[in-house]
Amino acid sequence: MDRVEILGVSFDNVTMGKALAHLEAVVQSEKPEYIVTPNPEMVYACYQDPSLYPLLRDAGLCVPDGIGVIYASRILGTPLSERVPGIELGEALIKWASENGKRVFLLGAKPGIAAQAGEKLREKYPGLVIAGTHDGYFKEDPPVAAQIRQAQADIAFVCMGFPRQEKFMRTYLEESGAKLMLGLGGSLDVFAGTVNRAPDAFNRLGLEWFYRLLKEPRRIGRMMKLPAFLFTVIGRKLTKADKREVKK
Repeated sequence: MDRVEILGVSFDNVTMGKALAHLEAVVQSEKPEYIVTPNPEMVYACYQDPSLYPLLRDAGLCVPDGIGVIYASRILGTPLSERVPGIELGEALIKWASENGKRVFLLGAKPGIAAQAGEKLREKYPGLVIAGTHDGYFKEDPPVAAQIRQAQADIAFVCMGFPRQEKFMRTYLEESGAKLMLGLGGSLDVFAGTVNRAPDAFNRLGLEWFYRLLKEPRRIGRMMKLPAFLFTVIGRKLTKADKREVKK
């Protein structure tokens, strides 16, 4: 599988279809994996704190969630095939799980949200087995990993934000007994219906981030990391160009 490196993070150059096929294969295999869906904020966090790189590097699949990652790949001259939004990949996997009798565990968000998300998903996908749920407000990790194992979950959606969810997946993948763990940030709030995704028009134009900012102005601090990320990518591109000129 081709990979594209952006500020030290290697993304798998996959389409939504290929990413989903990989997830399905993992669930049916004997080798468990955890999957990450980095956006520019996560990549930039790794760039600022290199100790975070292994959390993404050790994942079985690293897909580009965020239009900024796609722009960065083009700036660097190694374009990724397409954006693979984590929430869309996750819902496609849920649909597949409902059709194939796979057990799903939902972990994260505020108390009650995971259970609410499970109810909404069961309504939408008859036959879906929600093996268990747990909120993201806990202090001890091992009991939660044990709960996932006890639930005999095939798939665990871990939605606690970066880097906490990645640390949990990397540490407890084997112990949880799940075949696949997928890190999906705030997706449970969307599945539960307490937060709405951007309208399709914003998504098509790559402006989902702008819609979020309009709805939640307090996110401005986090959003400012997107231009910082892109300026860093541009600087990396120019530095490489300068080195090529020197060699000539």
